Amino acid sequence: MFISIDQIGESLKYLGKVDSFWGITFLKFKQLRLPVGNTIKIDIDSEIKDFVRNYYKPCKDSTFSYRCFRLSKKQNRWMKLNQSLMHLIREKIFIEALINETVLIDQILEEELGWKDNYIEILKSSLYDNQLIPAFHLAVWIYREKEWSSETTPEDIIEHFTNDFLLNEAEIHHLFDISIPEGINRNQLFQDTVVSWKELKTVIGKPPDILPEEGALTYLEIQGVGAARKLCFEPAERLSLITGDNGLGKTFLLECAWWALTGQWANLPAYPTQTASEDEPVITFEISGDSESDTESISYDWQLQRWNEIKNRSTIPGLLIYARVDGSFAVWDTAKQYLSSSSRIRNIDKKPLPFVFTKDELWNGQKDENGNTFINGLLQDWIQWQSRPDKYPFNTLVKVLERLSPPEQGDLGILKPGEPVRLPYDAREIPTIEHPYGTVPIIHASAGVQRIITMAYLIVWAYEEHKIQSKLIRREPQKRMVILVDELEAHLHPQWQRAILPALLDVRDDLASDLQVQIMVATHSPLVMASVEPRFDQRVDKLFSLELVKSDLLGNEVQIEELPFIRQGVVDSWLMSDVLKLRHARSLEAEKAIEAAKVLQLSDNPNSEDVARVSNDLARYLSEDDRFWPRWVYFAEQHGVDL
Repeated sequence: MFISIDQIGESLKYLGKVDSFWGITFLKFKQLRLPVGNTIKIDIDSEIKDFVRNYYKPCKDSTFSYRCFRLSKKQNRWMKLNQSLMHLIREKIFIEALINETVLIDQILEEELGWKDNYIEILKSSLYDNQLIPAFHLAVWIYREKEWSSETTPEDIIEHFTNDFLLNEAEIHHLFDISIPEGINRNQLFQDTVVSWKELKTVIGKPPDILPEEGALTYLEIQGVGAARKLCFEPAERLSLITGDNGLGKTFLLECAWWALTGQWANLPAYPTQTASEDEPVITFEISGDSESDTESISYDWQLQRWNEIKNRSTIPGLLIYARVDGSFAVWDTAKQYLSSSSRIRNIDKKPLPFVFTKDELWNGQKDENGNTFINGLLQDWIQWQSRPDKYPFNTLVKVLERLSPPEQGDLGILKPGEPVRLPYDAREIPTIEHPYGTVPIIHASAGVQRIITMAYLIVWAYEEHKIQSKLIRREPQKRMVILVDELEAHLHPQWQRAILPALLDVRDDLASDLQVQIMVATHSPLVMASVEPRFDQRVDKLFSLELVKSDLLGNEVQIEELPFIRQGVVDSWLMSDVLKLRHARSLEAEKAIEAAKVLQLSDNPNSEDVARVSNDLARYLSEDDRFWPRWVYFAEQHGVDL
């Protein structure tokens, strides 16, 4: 058994009132058997550092030690191990208890230390607030990684502590409290496994040199903002499909997901919809990594008219790309140091905005007022990549373009780059795409082709830039990418709509085999829904729908519902499914005619004039082979109308 995380957290509350001398210097001197009345030679700094390293360095990957004791106003909980620790020894209130002699040996000054005869009396007078040192709570921290037998009691822990550090009767009587604290729950004192760093840091936090872990969005709750009183969105590990009628908040949900992941708004901030409500505006989110789960609730500051800052993240998103519905793209890369220090467009807090590029900036490049280049642009990068001897990363772009291309059986074919061309009155070389009917400069390509080309370029550019920046700051490239796409089907032919999402799911294979990609897509397209039927995996994918529902208290309100993904087989069935909710996969006029016909069929005594009128409407709006005809023809003939 091991001491539990709950007990460690409780004991730390008491250690916060104890001077560090007792938990470090005093215990080390006891281990060294510091004599009373005479001295021994000690390499003090080395001995103290060794003790701190053994007992006060909870994070093995950090160069910082943790100070769980009483702090002055200027001190921090975390301290670098390579800093001098002499202040732990030479605090004025304790130095008087020591015999301190300096000896010159072979031209080197060495210190010899010992206890004065009355050291206990002196140390007792220096106890903070005259409180004895809580032996049990200090032992809990010191032995937090020690394995104990199943019969161990709190008394055993204290006894082990006093024996381990050679505490004599006088020290125990005058300096230490060896009683069992009141309220100790002996049933919760231990746990089966040693407290991990993941558990411990939830209590003590992280040292400054431990960077946040990469993660993906796993929870988003929006209260008092937007069209919904409260939305709870739990994205899937891999793919989240978001559907719903216009105006119910699909784009709003993606914007809030972007903010939760980055701490910045891609466009205008989301503002509360009401100035006074029992539901105060709050956005709560959780970003989870391999070993992290960081939940934060951010409230709205009414006085400053802004959302409070997101601070001290223990988990951050990986590389993040957001294809917005207006054609712009946003990119977030934590490896880019200039992302947080540049002087490009800033918000009211004088903080840099994330990279939000218009289509023009993505194609032609973007610089700030000082001439710093943020992105060369598609036109320049494409030509530079294509002209390199090793074709890097142009070959990756070619693969991504091929993957995101429309089906081969379509008229457009694979998006294959051609040779650059010059155009009249333009000094630049312009990239081209080879279509079945000829080579087309990409600036003349269709809107759909341009959007997919832009997405392909940005995915490759963002990942390559991330690798470059990671190398510059001496970090390994991240292994997570989050892609948000609003209206994936925009500008795309039905054949392409049926292929684009499966292609996007596979694009990671062209970047890195170990890359984990989370995708959130807002769509209205039944073809997009049908396209993912062979690929949808209930374990890592989810389907959501935003619905307008009636509320007894507030009238109508928007809610988000996770729907079961049911394969419909044909696109018509998706249109009439619980996802898209069309009553008929026909024209609006045909729908009205059929509904009128159904009313007649259910009436008690339909007259022939009404049957003839509806028959004429059906003949006008329905095709000759419409599946509704057989049931109507029989009904019409039964009421004297021949068709």
